[in-house]
Amino acid sequence: MNAAVRAVTRMGIYVGAKVYLINEGYQGLVDGGENIKLAHWHSVTNIIQLGGTVIGSARCKSFTTREGRLAAAFNLVKKGITNLCVCGGDGSLTGANIFRSEWKGLLEELVQKGRITDDLAKQHTHLNIVGLVGSIDNDFCGTDMTIGADSALHRIMEIIDAIMTTAQRSDAEQGLWSSCRYLALVSALASGADWLFIPEAPPKQGWEDRMCARLESSRTTGSRLNIVIMAEGAIDMNGESISSTYVKDLVVKRLGYDTRVTVLGHVQRGGTPSAFDRILSCKLGVEAVIALMEATPDTPACVIGLSGNHAVRLPLMECVEMTKLVQTTMDEKKFDETIKLRGGSFENNWNIYKLLAFQKPNKNSNFTLAILNVGAPAAGMNAAVRSAVRQAIVHGHKVYAVHDGFLGLANGALFEMKWGMVAGWTGQGSSLLGTKRTLPGKNMEKIVETITKYNISALLVIGGFEGYNGVLQLFEARSHYDELCIPMCVIPATISNNVPGTDFSIGADTAVNSAMEGCDKIKQSASGTKRRVFVVETMGGYCGYLATCTGIAVGADAAYIYEEPFNIHDLKTNVEHLAEKMKKDIQRGLVLRNENCHENYTTDFIHRLYSAEGKGIFDSRVNVLGHLQQGGAPSPFDRNFGTKMGVRAIQWLSEKLTENYRQGRVFANSADTACVLGLKRKVVSFTPVSELKDATDFEHRMPKVQWWMNLRPLLKMLAKYQTSFCEYVPGEIEHVTRRSISIDSGF
Repeated sequence: MNAAVRAVTRMGIYVGAKVYLINEGYQGLVDGGENIKLAHWHSVTNIIQLGGTVIGSARCKSFTTREGRLAAAFNLVKKGITNLCVCGGDGSLTGANIFRSEWKGLLEELVQKGRITDDLAKQHTHLNIVGLVGSIDNDFCGTDMTIGADSALHRIMEIIDAIMTTAQRSDAEQGLWSSCRYLALVSALASGADWLFIPEAPPKQGWEDRMCARLESSRTTGSRLNIVIMAEGAIDMNGESISSTYVKDLVVKRLGYDTRVTVLGHVQRGGTPSAFDRILSCKLGVEAVIALMEATPDTPACVIGLSGNHAVRLPLMECVEMTKLVQTTMDEKKFDETIKLRGGSFENNWNIYKLLAFQKPNKNSNFTLAILNVGAPAAGMNAAVRSAVRQAIVHGHKVYAVHDGFLGLANGALFEMKWGMVAGWTGQGSSLLGTKRTLPGKNMEKIVETITKYNISALLVIGGFEGYNGVLQLFEARSHYDELCIPMCVIPATISNNVPGTDFSIGADTAVNSAMEGCDKIKQSASGTKRRVFVVETMGGYCGYLATCTGIAVGADAAYIYEEPFNIHDLKTNVEHLAEKMKKDIQRGLVLRNENCHENYTTDFIHRLYSAEGKGIFDSRVNVLGHLQQGGAPSPFDRNFGTKMGVRAIQWLSEKLTENYRQGRVFANSADTACVLGLKRKVVSFTPVSELKDATDFEHRMPKVQWWMNLRPLLKMLAKYQTSFCEYVPGEIEHVTRRSISIDSGF
């Protein structure tokens, strides 16, 4: 929420508006006085990394009454406020809409009571409102994510990871966790939970037997720990409550497993916000201000939501009505409809969880798959390998894993994978298979020999730019080697997020969080130091995604990247800009530099420049984050993303194997049998590597056009740089109906 407060405040000031911060929510609005304070640019300095909300939040019974809203209207009119941005759940936003609809009548009553003049009322004839959804439950219809949900997932996964280490004891152990519905579902998928209880999908009669059989089966494949995750309000098909105590007693009685219950509670609401939540809040906050500035008396109240990583404007009451409809279908026990109304992402998560948790292996398909990691390590690679291995086994395929990428494939470093071998891989960082950047070109004949020796029918490559480039080389070599006429799929996995054909790569979210946490600590180190600027170098090759997203997440003053050329005059402007800020209340500055942003303006050069030009005003320090950005446990997003991409890749490969099986062998030589599996906005697509060739800058190892460049204006505007406003692309209006939700792909 603090990142949203910062974004709305600074964007409001940026466009020339007066901005007031209202403390303690609607209670502060009703009480007025010191609760409504004029904000300045520096009022929201250094709050982006803080959890909770610095302006407070409170439930307010008086605002539910007309008298309370009359007091609120009086306090707003006194300050000349006619635009209100509300960050909260559906109750807060519904209250804001009621307030807006009553505004005219409230002013008339204030005039009649002599509390304001008729002229003052005429100057404030209309109240514009815009909503931002702040809720860890992510249960507001129309938006892909709500502010706070990703951070809550981080807290849950941190705790699950910590508790899973207790399974290193010799005795059997069982864990049960309790959390909210969306959080329970995604954390179950991200942790590889053995069983999941959510109210939207109650277990059928006899679930006790099936659950115990499932837990026993997990132990026979080598697992030392079972995980059962329960959402708040878990019920059976008859609507009867299922408690964690009941499940614990059931497991102890039937299986004799040592079982523990952990109720997460309010720990899910606390802690430092994740990088995703900070960037989301910045995007939505900026869009909220633009929506208010463009609003007219005829403009319906709107909520700023997220659709396919783009800010959109959603009619407020359409969202509220659809959100209420979810509960109505729950009450009527129309559970299949409930899941569909929760949106495409929720439904997709549920279907993939069922696929991985409950589907049984088919008979032998006679097909053999090889899975390898290529390029630099990226968190989430192991999650993709795990789901791919298990889904392939479910399809009846024989699965080989390859050590050390294409080099290992050439050297025959293969070993057969079994179901239990990938247990616990979801939360492991780096690449457990081993990975190298070596391309197949020089070892083509040896690779062909290995494919022939092991009778490999399809290849799944999980890796970065080298993975894509390597599969392109294999595709182009098909004219010389029939053995390469097999289906091949690339799952992009790299911290640089520089693979063409996708908006996101596995590992990029974890890397941004790692860089962000490093920058938070760097900033904190100067808390007792007057006026210091840090120059921080990030990785990413020539791609500036990591520097840009980290810059937004930490509130950087500048982020230098290769895609946005700069010269000595730009550097001079940045130094002068920082010097001017340092003369006032700002104590710290942060400048990010992508490692390859400029041949001559190196990190050391920029550090020396800032040190020399800032002399007497601020001093400068340099930090190179380095391989810290490649390490650590994968973020919830990367675990979830990797898991789903692994499943989808195997489904596609299985289809291609069946389609191209002729006369006792697989022969796939068409362009659409060698593809990159990508996520573009919310649509999963398989794009032939041959088609992507023209869209690729091979010299700098990245796509020629990159979607995230539209985030650059956010970084500049929130750092108080005068930039061309025409660079900003405002959000579109999207209606929220049963039909719009039913056709939402929501990966």
